[in-house]
Amino acid sequence: MRFTKLVKIALSSVWNNKMRSFLTMLGIIIGISSVIILVGIGQGTQKDVSDQIESLGTNLITANIMSSKSITISSEDLASLKTKPGVKEIAPQISESNVNVKSGSKSSTTTLEASTPEYAEIKSLTVSSGRFINDRDIENRFNSVVIGTETAQNVFGDTNVVGNTMYVNGIEFTVVGVLKSEGTSSSGSSDDRIIVPLSTGERLLKTSSAKTYYIEADSKDQVDTAMAYTQLFLDKKFGLPGNSTSTTTNSYYRVMSQTSLLDTATSTTKSMTTMLAGVAAISLVVGGIGIMNIMLVSVVERTREIGVRKAIGAKRRTILLQFLIEAASVSAVGGIIGVIIGYLGAFIGEKFFSTTIVISNNVVLGSFLFSLLVGLVFGIYPANKASKLNPIDALRFE
Repeated sequence: MRFTKLVKIALSSVWNNKMRSFLTMLGIIIGISSVIILVGIGQGTQKDVSDQIESLGTNLITANIMSSKSITISSEDLASLKTKPGVKEIAPQISESNVNVKSGSKSSTTTLEASTPEYAEIKSLTVSSGRFINDRDIENRFNSVVIGTETAQNVFGDTNVVGNTMYVNGIEFTVVGVLKSEGTSSSGSSDDRIIVPLSTGERLLKTSSAKTYYIEADSKDQVDTAMAYTQLFLDKKFGLPGNSTSTTTNSYYRVMSQTSLLDTATSTTKSMTTMLAGVAAISLVVGGIGIMNIMLVSVVERTREIGVRKAIGAKRRTILLQFLIEAASVSAVGGIIGVIIGYLGAFIGEKFFSTTIVISNNVVLGSFLFSLLVGLVFGIYPANKASKLNPIDALRFE
């Protein structure tokens, strides 16, 4: 029998049992759409994290003090480190993730960052109005504050607020600048924060030493050199034996570049994406079991039909191929519907839930081909069973 004839017979059988065929497809539909959406979310998260890290520049180094041992890093120490090869700028930072800000009857909670004027250059911050923190604010411990656009809207209901006063943890501050909007990423809003002079922040948060230091290297090629000198500097501060490795992690401090941070973040998000894809792929396997179950039922229902066809000369491979085509057809149609739902779900997720979803054509194609494979694999047993039926026994079947 010609292959096209077999395809027509198989598709006719699927069409004649529309509801049953659709219910059989559901497992494939859910599986493919889940793979597309979940992998898209994972890849979207990876893109968000990568973009956020790369936006800070590839020549940024972060040094975090993890030890509870009290050390003093003075402005003179930082000035000395700044003279080392490869080191361009240094900015210490103190932060508090939950401070109360208020103006009039409006209040909110936001993130406070305390640093020096160099912080703006290192973190690529610009103000849309007013100015950034300057040396005079640091020296005189002025209660000056630079705020993000979202904080301005929350507290004042407007962004034209330079010169206005607000209260930070009950202490009055004067707004000297409003940051240019940077938008929202997977880690939260970059516009919901305030920045105060380092000396003022130390007094406000009752701390005398920064735990985070941002170092800008002269160029991307100088990152390793700058990291090595930063490490030697901290080794000396903690009384540790010096070494010359470019990246150090110990119980006292950690020095990382944006490149190493990007590699770590990428590795983590890739693992998460793989896990999500694996979970979603289970649905495809379950869908394949559903196909096998329905095909077995179909073999039983059509036993006499199979017997008649074999009695008039249909070969075993013809029967086998027909049932395999039926299984593949159910799987293929379910796969196409699943792809459509996957794209639709990704669109809805981005449109209404502000979630970055990156749909990869390779993932879509791979999911569809995998669904076909699942249909064929789970269709083999029922097709083989149908092809082995004895014509005489099949004709006697009631």
